[in-house]
Amino acid sequence: FFLSREKTYNRKLYEILLALKIERNLSKDQILELYINQIYLGQRAYGFSAAARAYFGKPLSEISLAEAAMLAGLPKAPSAYNPIANPSRATLRQHYVLRRMVEAGFSDNASYQKALKEPLRTQTGSVARNGGNSTPMHGDYVAEMARQIAVEQFGEEAYQLGIKIVTTITRDDQEAAYAALRKGVMDYDRRHGYRGPERFVELPQGADGEALDDILADSSDHDDLLAAVVLEASPSGVKVFRRGETYDITGDGLRFAAPMLGEKSPQGRRVRRGAVIRIRSTEKQGWEIVQLPEVEAALVSVDPHTGAVRALVGGFDFNSNKYNHVTQAQRQPGSSFKPFIYSAGLERGYSPGTLIEDEPLYFPAGVTGSQAWEPKNYDGKFAGLMTLREALARSKNMASIRLLQNITPDYAQDYIGRFGFDPARNPPYLTMALGA
Repeated sequence: FFLSREKTYNRKLYEILLALKIERNLSKDQILELYINQIYLGQRAYGFSAAARAYFGKPLSEISLAEAAMLAGLPKAPSAYNPIANPSRATLRQHYVLRRMVEAGFSDNASYQKALKEPLRTQTGSVARNGGNSTPMHGDYVAEMARQIAVEQFGEEAYQLGIKIVTTITRDDQEAAYAALRKGVMDYDRRHGYRGPERFVELPQGADGEALDDILADSSDHDDLLAAVVLEASPSGVKVFRRGETYDITGDGLRFAAPMLGEKSPQGRRVRRGAVIRIRSTEKQGWEIVQLPEVEAALVSVDPHTGAVRALVGGFDFNSNKYNHVTQAQRQPGSSFKPFIYSAGLERGYSPGTLIEDEPLYFPAGVTGSQAWEPKNYDGKFAGLMTLREALARSKNMASIRLLQNITPDYAQDYIGRFGFDPARNPPYLTMALGA
């Protein structure tokens, strides 16, 4: 909780030092308390106290044995054992926890039997929070941003203060953005073909439902992209198992994965018994084989009149990748950045009618400090002398670089700060003229 996620030897050394310091200053119970109050348990809940309210709408002190066992099963895989999203798998995990509690002496058989029979009523979404709609909104990245702001402002006490955070996100816009992003990414990934199963497992004959669900425990569902294990496979049909049920996929549902169903398909990519794959239910063709995309995307929608963010989706799936590509990723704006350079030129005394050359440029390695740079226009042609107005309208790279040379990169870097650009992320180099 106190270190970065970088995979380096330095981080390992810091982990060792931190572990020693924690061991010296805290008891085992205190260390466990720190852990269970910080761990992510799904539904935007961090810690068991928050999870009790998120899943059951009550404080931790009021939950039953059955509810406690359900929560205790979450740390292994919060998404896979989420009782709201995956009730069947969560119940199997809950029963396992209850059995282990009896075996370990933490519960008696009577309490165990009572807990098995107790119907669990989870929160399917707060009506008040979702504007009267009981379906949870796909706003995980926004919620995480709000959480980070609260913790930054109030520290760890933010989790106990009962803070109510209001955003400018609108439900309809957010859901439309989420659906558009996922469709775009899925369509792009689909055009590049089926890569094959995610992994393969040894599938013993006669394996029961609990054993098969355990196989899928490490393969979390991603919204409508559901994990399943293949029981039988041929070019004409695939039988899969998930959540205690078997499903037959035939016809158009096999079209995407067809190249990996034949005898000539690569052994390591063939859909066969024991393969863990993704399936999705559709209105037109029933179940179909799909795959998790390897590309990412992000979308943010801003009201141009007020600056209010109406929708924000930071990635394809928050549960699998919490990296927010809207706020954390740095992208090259390209030619869309040129108006800021020309605006700096106007501020420096140039006019739209000022003449500037669109002619070849060459910067040797001695000038760049690394390797030689010979920029080009998009069309590879040069138009000679032209006005700034025309150079911007035609997005001429050579003219933009010459303008930046004249006003100096340092001046441009300082100028764009007026528009909210971070100077540290826009170093004063000539490539700034191209939005690179």
